[in-house]
Amino acid sequence: MKFYCLSDSRDTQIGMRLAGIEGQVLHEAEEVEQALAKLCDDDEIGVIVMTEKLIKLCPDLVFNIKLNRRRPLIVEIPDRHGAGQTGDSITQYIREAIGVKI
Repeated sequence: MKFYCLSDSRDTQIGMRLAGIEGQVLHEAEEVEQALAKLCDDDEIGVIVMTEKLIKLCPDLVFNIKLNRRRPLIVEIPDRHGAGQTGDSITQYIREAIGVKI
């Protein structure tokens, strides 16, 4: 299983590459959707690391993948401009998955 990084920042992509994680820099929603479709079909990709900004470009697609697919795991990371709202997205996943507001 491999990791892959989808980032909106070249700095983040370079940092991940230094850690041995390949990836690409994207800026448009269509690019993100195409990249996710390709990565979901790749049996070697186990984890996709994505910046908050890219997830905000197509949140419904990302939530759908997280809730309905076993693989790949999508991990949200803050970018250099990120506000660190990852906790809110976890609450939203729970609410959508089981229908309980916490």
